[in-house]
Amino acid sequence: MKTDNRISPEHASRPAASTVIEINELCKSFGKLQVLRNLSLQLFENENLILLGKSGSGKSVLIKCIVRLLIPDSGSITFLGKNVMDLNSEELAEMRVKIGFLFQSGALYDSMTIRENLEFPLVRIKKHLTRQEVNEKVEESLENVGLLDSINKMPSQLSGGMRKRASLARTIVVDPMVMLYDEPTTGLDPVTSNEISELINRVQHKYKTSSIIITHDIECARATADRLIMLKEGQAYMEGSIEEFEQTSDELVESYFKSQNKP
Repeated sequence: MKTDNRISPEHASRPAASTVIEINELCKSFGKLQVLRNLSLQLFENENLILLGKSGSGKSVLIKCIVRLLIPDSGSITFLGKNVMDLNSEELAEMRVKIGFLFQSGALYDSMTIRENLEFPLVRIKKHLTRQEVNEKVEESLENVGLLDSINKMPSQLSGGMRKRASLARTIVVDPMVMLYDEPTTGLDPVTSNEISELINRVQHKYKTSSIIITHDIECARATADRLIMLKEGQAYMEGSIEEFEQTSDELVESYFKSQNKP
């Protein structure tokens, strides 16, 4: 690893008060396979942080550790200054309400209409809302992703891109502070991928979210990134802006961008 790829002063000097998530020396293994190796990084307030890297570099494992779907072997994760590993079940539930997780598959409930998919988490989390307020919130979220006309449809009636947008609407309906996107444009055509990237930016600006976006899609990274980190073998290999990544002479980064840009 070249020394000029390490965290540069302008990134490292952000004020500590703006840190939403901080990862320090995180390690996670599955048997003899070490996936995360002393990984450290930060997510700052109201930024889109892109995580790049080959399959198996630890990206998905990291975000599952953040919401404690997986337990790391060592290291620490803090969310708004609190150690995630020290949270009791009630505190963990409260934290998860503040974090929206958009799975690669979308994970909609097939037996529910789109309206019911959004109502399900909303009425469980925001129990004080009236029926009218629930309706208004569901309709607002669907309108924000361009799916209000599909409110009474079943997931099976939607295209892949529409299902992804419906999943995003279901995630934002409860007003999360943080968004975790796992390959949001995978399997989508270029036009639909661009639409999803635009929605990610719209969510950031409208809801003031801080986001970690795992993607192999360089165009998605170009469209959404405030900052990028490339992982290699479970470690942070390079950090910077999209311009810094595209202008670097580092062979690994160059080869990654070229491979992802192939038609």
